[in-house]
Amino acid sequence: MQADELRVLTDSIIAALKTVYDPEIPADIYELGLIYNVDIDDSRFVKIEMTLTAPACPVAGEMPSWVENAVAAVPGVAGASVNMVFDPPWDQSRMSDEARVALDMW
Repeated sequence: MQADELRVLTDSIIAALKTVYDPEIPADIYELGLIYNVDIDDSRFVKIEMTLTAPACPVAGEMPSWVENAVAAVPGVAGASVNMVFDPPWDQSRMSDEARVALDMW
């Protein structure tokens, strides 16, 4: 895949990730810093490493499928899988300024 094509696909994947919200937090998972890694292989299959704000999150069983479905729906993506990781543990320093504004956490 050429660099321009990869950049466009990556931007589209990030846009899809920004449509997924934790129902208890008014900020998307990307801006919250829950996405640790996005890897697009040569076949355009996307592997995502992500975490949760807490391991006991009430939507822990559902959120990976929400993420997989959002990313798999991106034109040009062959499929997606999510690997849930808890190391390093998530903390508020991973949040973007956008998420801090949404949560009034300055």
